[in-house]
Amino acid sequence: MTVQQQLRYWLFALAVLIALVWLLSSILLPFVAGMAVAYFLDPPTDKLEARGLPRSLSTGIVVIAFFVLTVLAVLLLVPILQSQVLGFAERLPGYITGLRATALPLVNDLAARVGIDVGASAGDALKQVASDMVGFGFGLIRKAWSGGLALFNILSLLVITPVVAFYLLRDFDHMVDLLNKWLPLQHAQTVRQLLSDVDSVMAGFIRGQGTVCLILASFYGLSLTLAGLEFGLIIGLFSGLVSFIPFVGALTGLILSMLTALTQFLPDGDYVRIAIIAAVFIVGQVMEGYFLTPRLLGNRIGLHPVWVMFALLAGGSLFGFVGVFIAVPAAAAIGVMVRFSLNRYLGSRLYLGVQNPPPDGPVP
Repeated sequence: MTVQQQLRYWLFALAVLIALVWLLSSILLPFVAGMAVAYFLDPPTDKLEARGLPRSLSTGIVVIAFFVLTVLAVLLLVPILQSQVLGFAERLPGYITGLRATALPLVNDLAARVGIDVGASAGDALKQVASDMVGFGFGLIRKAWSGGLALFNILSLLVITPVVAFYLLRDFDHMVDLLNKWLPLQHAQTVRQLLSDVDSVMAGFIRGQGTVCLILASFYGLSLTLAGLEFGLIIGLFSGLVSFIPFVGALTGLILSMLTALTQFLPDGDYVRIAIIAAVFIVGQVMEGYFLTPRLLGNRIGLHPVWVMFALLAGGSLFGFVGVFIAVPAAAAIGVMVRFSLNRYLGSRLYLGVQNPPPDGPVP
């Protein structure tokens, strides 16, 4: 088989895979979630197996412990989160009105000092922006519900995901060995190196970034609640869990927290409490940038923040909620392939020219 024939074959296989994901995206969520859980739980399973436990028993212990803890957390948090979400949605118009009443005089005073007459336009603009934000938020909720979080898919997540996670985790090493035997002999070593690089990036994101998100969600939720912020738990958990999107989680949480804090504390002149709310996010960012990310991720991700955000938006737009799950692993694989192709190009005659021989060692 020539190189052109191999290229056509792999491009055709990739097109078929993308088409299948697009056609079956409505039912893939529990399977993708099961794969993510299995990948996340592989290291502790390997440690139990290294202590002498059979693979099946190790898998059963880890999967059962994980889902029991998950169910307990859901049972404890869902009633609180539900009441906070409903309360926040109910009081959001009051927050906007209060913020307008407190912030508009400050804006008018500042504008008057610099010689600008904003009049009622600032209040109307603030009201319009707030209305657009609320409409956008509820639109996202409706889209998520209709696109992948309907009742059937929630039930399938509860039933199918643990089963998929168990079998994938139990047979993971066997599947890797089988895949290794299927690699084309001529390029087996190169493919193994590429897959190893993809695994390193995915492990850094799924395991490392997932742990960072859980720690930040706990820190933000607990800190904002102790600071006395209304709905601090839901805002903090949301900020931490969304922090896998660079800058989006902290920025969104800071905006929501300051909106709530200004409406809650500014009428009483409690500027200290407002400063504490802002300091929570400053401490969280310092903790993430200087302690959590270097220790838990290091340099394993290798994905530019803009590339991550583009992948998430593209995956969600093309495949819905499932696309968000597979966006970053796909981006990691594409990034590894691009770096490999660029490395080959920089060592080829296409880049060096006919007169310059390719270098002996690998191109940095």
